[in-house]
Formats: sequence, structure tokens, C-alpha cells
Amino acid sequence: MERQRSPLLQVKVNTEPKTHLAKASSRLPLAGSRLKRGLEQMEPALEPAKKRTRGLGPSAPLSTASQSQTAVQKLPRKTGPCPPATALKNQRLAPTVPAQKPAAPAVPVVGGKKPGKRPGWDLKGQLCDLNAELKRCREKAQTLHQENQQLRDQLQEAQQQASALGMERSSLEGELAQVRAQAEQGQQQLGSLSARVLELEERLGTQEGLVHVLRKEQLELQEERRTLTTRLEGQERRLQASETALSSSQAEVASLRRENEAQAALLAERGDRLHGLEMERRRLHNQLQELKGNIRVFCRVRPVLAGEPTPSPGFLVFPPGPGGPSDVPTRLSLSRSDDRRGTLTGAPAPPTRLEFSFDRVFPPESRQDEVFEEIAMLVQSALDGYPVCIFAYGQTGSGKTFTMEGGPAGDPQLEGLIPRALRHLFSVAEEMSGQGWTYSFVASYVEIYNETVRDLLATGSRKGQGGECEIRRAGPGSEELTVTNARYIPVSCEREVRALLQLAHQNRAVARTAQNERSSRSHSVFQLQISGEHTARGLQCGAPLNLVDLAGSERLDSSLALGPGERDRLRETQAINSSLSTLGLVIMALSNKEPHVPYRNSKLTYLLQNSLGGSAKMLMFVNISPLEDNASESLNSLRFASKVNQCIIGTAQANKR
Repeated sequence: MERQRSPLLQVKVNTEPKTHLAKASSRLPLAGSRLKRGLEQMEPALEPAKKRTRGLGPSAPLSTASQSQTAVQKLPRKTGPCPPATALKNQRLAPTVPAQKPAAPAVPVVGGKKPGKRPGWDLKGQLCDLNAELKRCREKAQTLHQENQQLRDQLQEAQQQASALGMERSSLEGELAQVRAQAEQGQQQLGSLSARVLELEERLGTQEGLVHVLRKEQLELQEERRTLTTRLEGQERRLQASETALSSSQAEVASLRRENEAQAALLAERGDRLHGLEMERRRLHNQLQELKGNIRVFCRVRPVLAGEPTPSPGFLVFPPGPGGPSDVPTRLSLSRSDDRRGTLTGAPAPPTRLEFSFDRVFPPESRQDEVFEEIAMLVQSALDGYPVCIFAYGQTGSGKTFTMEGGPAGDPQLEGLIPRALRHLFSVAEEMSGQGWTYSFVASYVEIYNETVRDLLATGSRKGQGGECEIRRAGPGSEELTVTNARYIPVSCEREVRALLQLAHQNRAVARTAQNERSSRSHSVFQLQISGEHTARGLQCGAPLNLVDLAGSERLDSSLALGPGERDRLRETQAINSSLSTLGLVIMALSNKEPHVPYRNSKLTYLLQNSLGGSAKMLMFVNISPLEDNASESLNSLRFASKVNQCIIGTAQANKR
């Protein structure tokens, strides 16, 4: 162990004197090249001195050289081994001691004696003195440069020697650590062997004690064996009792299974009965709707808007229903005065009062929910498999669009028939799902403008391509009609329906007329194809629900708008009146059971022909204005609706498969 530590002590001794060299190196002068460069810069400064006038003192470069020489002479010289690199790095360089400025300029010595001061006119002598001084400074600088180079070589040699010693020291430290590890390992092995000996001695004592314990346990196990034998006999007796109870339980399970089968049969019987009741409900519901009429006409009078003149009290009168004032009104009385008529005395003739009777009349104060409540059962018929068609008819500005679509979005009290009808259908379909029925709904929204079909749900580049939409059969031999290039969108919630209505409202063709600032100049048709299926019973039903907002039914002279679009308004009005006339002819032909029904005379009747026949249920809202200025148009609308109300179509049949 002592032989391994001696090199470490030697390294420590060798490294101690190196610190003096590090301290000395911090006070080394500037590099020789730097001092030489300073002297070379002094030579050009001496040239102008030859041209100076007499009386000038010694030049500045000489003073600078003297200061450099003084600083060099004051630097101590120390020799010895160079310190290691680590010692040099840890030593801070001492600041260079600034040279003191001499009290007087140096004067060259001639012949070993200090000469006197040269006169100011002896410029040549002064120049010689300066050259001699410059030569001595250069020699001194060269000497200092050589000494600096020697010191640098010694420093490099010392650094190399320190690096080698550091490597040797690391090697020795590694060997020392290895020897110490071996010693520690030996100590650990010795300790483990000692512990092993103690452990074996303890195990020997334990084994001896265990032998005594095992002998004692042997006696106990023999006693326990006798006890277990007794218990086994008791368990066998209990097993026999359990087998007897199991037989009784199996008999009880068989009884429960028979009871379960009886309950399942009763449940199936009740399901059949419930299905029968549902079919009976549909039959009675349809019978009730037929008693009300497969063609029904409701009249709705809109309220007076802000800025409109208030009509006279007797212009519109709503007589009470057959059951008295508490009964819903079904009649409407309109008073009309004719200025062309007169009495013999020349006084104007008294106003003529005209009476109209409909299935239901809604006064101006009627709310949207009251109107829908009256048609909710008719919408239910569409879910039962009966085609249903609901029209809104009347002049421009009479409230048709408000009745069908509603007022501004966001107010639930102003929702029209379309959103309320779909909410009702979704709710009833969810209730019917508990009876095994599943329903799907597919919506489309088109308009007929100037006998051209347009898709109101078109988006992007498909907007304005209504001319490409045509009414075609769904397939060979099929009675179902579809509109080519129109979007048919599955819907399942109110939010989707609201988005479709908003898109259709933006795309619909409107214009300004003499009757309304924003008049609908087309027939809008919202179609909802309903499909229902009862998988367990193999039943299917399907029917369309058509909600139609017809264009204004005014005459030509009152709907023409002033301006460059007069011809367009005239052509629109002619197309609207032509299609409305065709609708009346179709209803009359169906009522009279004529062999030919002119469906194809109009795109409107051709699209709705499956919802206008004998297997369909139809309802018309005639909307009129409460203003006396619109009395003529209101009278025409009421007369047309009265003719439709007198029509009777055959019994409707459900579309079941």
C-alpha cells in the first residue's frame, strides 16, 4: 500500500513549485512584435523634427521609448519549471505595472560622460541622439522578445509535463480505487461467510426444534383426522338433503317456465290487441276526417297591420256558430257597396251583404297554434298512410306565407303550419316506435314560377338552374312523381327543418307589386314523403304530405307594378291565374267524377295529382284582407273557395302494403 501512495506524493511535490511560475507569467511584458510595432511607428514621427525651428525640446517618441525601456527593466525574471496547465488557468493575470514618466528627457552619453544640453539650433546632433536612443531601444526590445520566447517555450514544456503528470495521477488514482474496491469486496465476502456460518448454526437449531414440533403435529393430525371423519359423515347426510331440495327446485323452475310462457303468450295477445286497437283508431280517425269532408275549406282573415286604415265596423262580420257564441265560427259576412247602383231618388244604393259558409272561419285575432290545432288530426292522417294536401289561397298580402311558414325566426308563437306539422309528426312517430313502428321522412321544397319548376333547396352552383328540374315518374309503372335534379333531404328533427325553411325563403322568387312590397310570385310546394314499417308484422305504409303556399290570386289590373319590370309582372300574373284556374278545374272534375282530369294543364296540378285524387285528403285556407280597399279581391277569393267547399270527393284509401 505504501508503494502505491508514493507516486501521488511525488506528483504533489512536483506540482508545488509550479505556482511561482504562474505568478511570474502574469507579469510578463508585452509581446515583442507589439513593442517592435510601436518603435516602427516612432520612426515616421522623427522625420518632421528635422524641419523644426530652433528652440524645440526633445520629441514625444523619445519619451515613449524611455517609458517602455523603464517598464521592461522593472519586470522580474524568474526561472524554473513551468506550472501545469490547470495551475495557469486558475491564476489571474496581474495587471501590468505602468511605467513611471522620467523627470527629464534622456541625454546620450558621449565618452562615458554625460554631455551637456545641446543647443536648440543643433538639430543634427539632436537627431543623432535620437537615432542612438532608438537603436538601444530596438536592441532592448529584441532582447526582451527573445526572453519572452524562452519563457513561452518553458511554459509549453511545463504544460506538457503537467499533462503527463495528470495522466499518471489519474492512472494511479484508478489503481488505488481498484485496490480499495478489492479490499472492500474481501471484507464483504468475509462478512457474508461469517453471516452464513451463523445462519447455518441457527438453521441447525431450528431444524432440531422443528423435529420436535413435527412430532407434536403428527399427534394433532391424527386427532384431527378422527374429527374430519366425523364431519364427513355429517356432510354426506347434508348432501342427501341438498339433492332432495334440488329436485324440489327443479320442479319449481319448470313451473316458473310454464308461467313465463303463459305471460309471453298473454303479452303477444295484448300486442295483437293493441295493434288491433291502433288499426281501429286509424279507421275511426279516417272515418272522422271523412265525415268532416275529404275537401275542407278554412277561411282566415289577417289582422290590420300598422299604418293601414281601420275598416268600418260592419265591413266584416263573424256570426256565431250553430252551437251559439261559445261555438267556433263557420260563417263570414262581407258588406259591399256599389257606387254604380242608385235608387230612383238618386241616392246611393244600400250596401249589399254577402254570406259565406266554410268548415271553419278564423277571425283576425286567431293565433297560429289555434289554426294548427284544427288541422293536427289531418296531419296525423298522413302518418297513417293517407295522402294529404294543404293549400294557402288568396290575394297578395293576405297572409298566406305567414300561415304556412310563420313570422320572423326565433318567435315560437309565430311559427307556421310547416314547422308545427313536422314537430307533430316527429313526436307521434317517436310514440309509435314503442309499438314497433319505425318512420322515415324525406323533405323537398320546390317552386313553380312561370310554369318552370325550381329547386328552393339548391345551394352553390346549382342555384338558378330551375329550368333543369322536370316532373317525372319515379320508375316504369310507378304512380309516384319526382322532380329531377331537385334535392330530397332526409330530416329527423326540428333544427333540420328550420334550416331548410330558411334556405327556401332566401331562394324564393319575390317582387314588388301594387298590392305588396314583397310579393311571392310563385307557388311554393313543400313535400314530405312519409314511410312507415312494422317489421314484426310485415306492414308498410307511405304517403306524401304537401304544404302549398300559392301565389297571389289578384286580377291583372291591380297587381301591375310601375317601372321597367311591368311586362315581367304581367307575364307572372298570367301564369299564376292560369295555374289557379287549372287547380279549380281539377277539383271540379274530381267532384263531378269526370273521366278526364286536366292534371297536365298546369305544372302545379301535375306535381300534386297524387294528393288531389279520391284517395287523398285536401284542405284549403282562403286568406283574405280585412281592408275595404281589397273588398273586390277578397270577394273573388271567397267565391272561389265556396265552389271548392261544395265539391265532394270519394272515400280516401290508405296506401298500405
